[in-house]
Amino acid sequence: MRWQGQTLDAVQSELDDGALPGLARAGLVRSVQTPDFEGITFHEVLCKSALNKVPPESALPFRFTVNTFRGCTHACRYCFARPTHEYLDLDAGTDFDTQVVVKTNVAAVLRRELAKRSWKRETVALGTNTDPYQRAEGRYRLMPGIITALAESGTPFSILTKGTLLRRDLPLLALASRQVPVSLSVSLAIGDTELQQAIEPGTPTPRARLDLIRAIADAGFDCHVMVAPVIPYLTDSTTHLDALFAAISEAGASGVTVFPMHLRGSTRGWFLNWLAEHHPALIRRYRQLYGRGAYVTPEYKAWLRGRVSPLVETYGLGVDPSRAEPVAPPRELVGAGAAPALTLF
Repeated sequence: MRWQGQTLDAVQSELDDGALPGLARAGLVRSVQTPDFEGITFHEVLCKSALNKVPPESALPFRFTVNTFRGCTHACRYCFARPTHEYLDLDAGTDFDTQVVVKTNVAAVLRRELAKRSWKRETVALGTNTDPYQRAEGRYRLMPGIITALAESGTPFSILTKGTLLRRDLPLLALASRQVPVSLSVSLAIGDTELQQAIEPGTPTPRARLDLIRAIADAGFDCHVMVAPVIPYLTDSTTHLDALFAAISEAGASGVTVFPMHLRGSTRGWFLNWLAEHHPALIRRYRQLYGRGAYVTPEYKAWLRGRVSPLVETYGLGVDPSRAEPVAPPRELVGAGAAPALTLF
C-alpha cells in the first residue's frame, strides 16, 4: 500500500525491539502512520486464511465469516470484539481503537479458498467482529475485491456496518446481487448525536447512517437495522426509542433487531470506567443490573421487550408473516446474517 506522508521509523524500531510479538505471529509486513489518521497505527499483515469457521455451538445463522481488519477506529466503548486484541499482545482499550491490523492480501487469499472443490458456497458474513467499512477501508479498498470474489464464486454473503463507506460499493453490490443473495444491515443504536459521539466517537453520525439506510433501500435492497446494543438507562427511554424507530422507519428500513448491551471480558472494565467518569450516578444501578456477570437480568430483558414491541408495530418494523418466528440472537455475534424482520433479546 502506498500512503502519502507515511512515517515508519519510530514504529519499525519498536517492532525490531520485539515489543509486539503477537503482531509478528500474525504475519506483520510493516506498520504505517499517516497524517490522515492522527494517532492511529496500521499494522499491515499477510494473512494465511480469509475464511473463519464459526463454532457450531454459537448457533449463528451463518457458518463462515471474513474479517478484513482487527481493531476498529469506530472506538465504540461497548464493542464486544475488544478482547480479541489481547491475542495480539495488545490491550482491549486504547490499543483496540488505535492499533488496527489490516489484512492487505485478504481478497486474494479468499479467492483461492473459494475456488477449492471442498467449498460448498455457504453464506459468508462480514462485519461480525470489526467493521469492514471503518474509515481505513477508504484507503485500503479491500471490500471491492472481496465482494467480487464472493459473487463470482457463487457464494451468498451479508454485510453489517456502521460505516457510510458502504455507499461507494452500492453499484458493485447491486451487480453482485444478480449473481448471489446479498444481505445488507446497518447498525444504529443511538439517535442522540451528543451521546453517540461520547460512546461511539469514531462512527458516522446518526443522520449519516439514516442517509445510508435510505441509499441502500433506494438501491433496491432490504435494509435491516441493528438497534443494538440498547444501553441501560442511557438509550432505553421511550422518548429515545420512539424517535429512533420513527427515523429508521422513515429512512426505509425493512426490520430491526434489538438487544441490550452485554459486557464480556475486558469490555466490561473499559465501558464501566467511562460510565464512572461521565455518569457516576449510574454505577450502582449497573452493579445491580449486571451483578458480576456480562448480561442484564431476565427481568430487564422482559421489560425492554415490552417497551420495544409496541414501537416496532407502530412503525411497521415487525415480523414478516412469511418468515419464521423470530429467535433471540446468540450471545457471541448478533445480526450479521439473514435476520428475521424483528429480533428481541
